Amino acid sequence: MSDDRLIAALDVPNALQGLQLARQLGDSVSFYKIGLGMLTGGGLALANELKQDHGKRIFLDMKLFDIGATVEAAVHGLAQYDLDFLTVHGDPHVVRAAKEGASGKGLKILAVTILTSLDRADLDASLIKQGDLHELVLERAARAFDAGADGVIASPQEAAAIRALPEAEGRLIVTPGVRPAGAALGDQKRVASPAQAIADGADHIVVGRPIWQAANPRAAADAILSEISGI
Repeated sequence: MSDDRLIAALDVPNALQGLQLARQLGDSVSFYKIGLGMLTGGGLALANELKQDHGKRIFLDMKLFDIGATVEAAVHGLAQYDLDFLTVHGDPHVVRAAKEGASGKGLKILAVTILTSLDRADLDASLIKQGDLHELVLERAARAFDAGADGVIASPQEAAAIRALPEAEGRLIVTPGVRPAGAALGDQKRVASPAQAIADGADHIVVGRPIWQAANPRAAADAILSEISGI
């Protein structure tokens, strides 16, 4: 019962544990996220193995941010791995550089709007301009789309409003911060259930701890798949 709208986050320390988890999940999960935390633990090797040997789709969550030339070079290198999604920060100069780096490849560039672990107090501490967080997410999403982003990363609470943007037509919305009923929030502050996120316009939901911390990860994934089936 595979549905690539569910992206399982392999937020474990190294590639061996990631591969073990992928084997546990079996054919229930067809799309995996590998993030920055596993980069020094063989994350790129795992991404390549899951893609080439097991036919899985791969979302590389690097959240790149740097000067344009550096971002372009980094994305050009990563694009050689024939992966599916890559995240960069949603600043227009970063998005434009990433799109240049991915030119000619099938790699989709997803722009991070505002991290789902942040709230207005966090933005104040980082000297981010005043304004309602929800409106800032929409503004960053629109600017990222204008810069060429194939999609955005945003919390489930903003998915419906982003989907309604004219600039969002034909673009992807990927939502972390998804928590099944009864799951601990952890460090997430702007969350919704899997079914609600999909119903509000998300193309893909990213779920990590509620799957890999479960006593039976495959059963946890199957429960999420059942929840979103038919939506």
